[in-house]
Amino acid sequence: MGDLERTVFYDLHVELGAKMVPFAGYEMPVQYPMGVMKEHLHTREQAGLFDVSHMGQVILRGAGAAGALESLVPVSILGLAEGRQRYALFTDEDGGILDDLMVANRGDHLFLVVNAACKAADVAHMQAKIGAACEIEVITDRALLALQGPKAEAALSALVPQAADMRFMDVAILPSDFGDLWISRSGYTGEDGYEISVADDQAVAFARALLALEGVAPIGLGARDSLRLEAGLCLYGNDIDTTTSPVEAALEWAIQKIRRTGGERAGGFPGAERILAELDNGAARRRVGLLPEGRAPMRAGTKLFADEAADTPIGEITSGAFGPSIGRPMSMGYVPTELAAEGTRLFAEVRGKRLPATVSAMPFRPSTYKR
Repeated sequence: MGDLERTVFYDLHVELGAKMVPFAGYEMPVQYPMGVMKEHLHTREQAGLFDVSHMGQVILRGAGAAGALESLVPVSILGLAEGRQRYALFTDEDGGILDDLMVANRGDHLFLVVNAACKAADVAHMQAKIGAACEIEVITDRALLALQGPKAEAALSALVPQAADMRFMDVAILPSDFGDLWISRSGYTGEDGYEISVADDQAVAFARALLALEGVAPIGLGARDSLRLEAGLCLYGNDIDTTTSPVEAALEWAIQKIRRTGGERAGGFPGAERILAELDNGAARRRVGLLPEGRAPMRAGTKLFADEAADTPIGEITSGAFGPSIGRPMSMGYVPTELAAEGTRLFAEVRGKRLPATVSAMPFRPSTYKR
């Protein structure tokens, strides 16, 4: 792992007994001594602390920043209120997804959080397309933590009382004993919680202060993955990429009416012709949830068939794991739209056998965001 980068929390992870693995160019903790299953359940029942410092943090400044960014995504950035955050997608000219990201309006600038594996490409994309219209600043001196679970509010507000007043997708810069914290009430687990950007020189002390609070435990990538899958959330590179459109990926909820056909600012983003047509007429295939029968998880790459005897696969699973909170395996993948209805029975080929799975609504477990 010699060529991999390390976050500012590396020594703390090792001290806490983490098993480190390569992930998106970094050495990251996949699990701690508690183990993936217990870490997952602890996050659902109390509060989990995740190192997400490998993700990219970017600021866009200038009067034209919102309009410029809106030209690269099919969502409304000009309509994003100050102090609020929104899920967005960079699309390409073919209507595929270059990355998914979070965009926050912090008054005189936009703050973006992008995926680790895509951050260099995302920054290059923005510099090439909108660099003349706004200033693009890559943040390199701040760490990023996610605090997730029903006890997240009590924990963070013990250190930053104003955090309790925030609602889902609110953003704020709040003072603390660890310097100004850039906080959003959001996350990727289906739980209430926060993502917190903290200066590198205060990050470890801040993490230790959180871990000292009742109910807070360190959580690794293994549980992060099963938590987001139970919540029906996409992982870039698995469930969405340049071969999938937002409509195929069942992410049209993220595209506001104003950017759709007939809207005031319809189109004007890469791949608009295809994406708007699919919004109006549907796509040929669809990302769906799948609940396998039995106890064996159906993992990414598993082929899907319309029936037990079919020769030709009709789709493929893109994510699959055992869901500790639901007590059974769960998967998501792509199938033809005519087979995407809830309750449709399909078959997956696992170790040479055709095993049944039923198309299911997502999330697999109801989310508990603080609205």
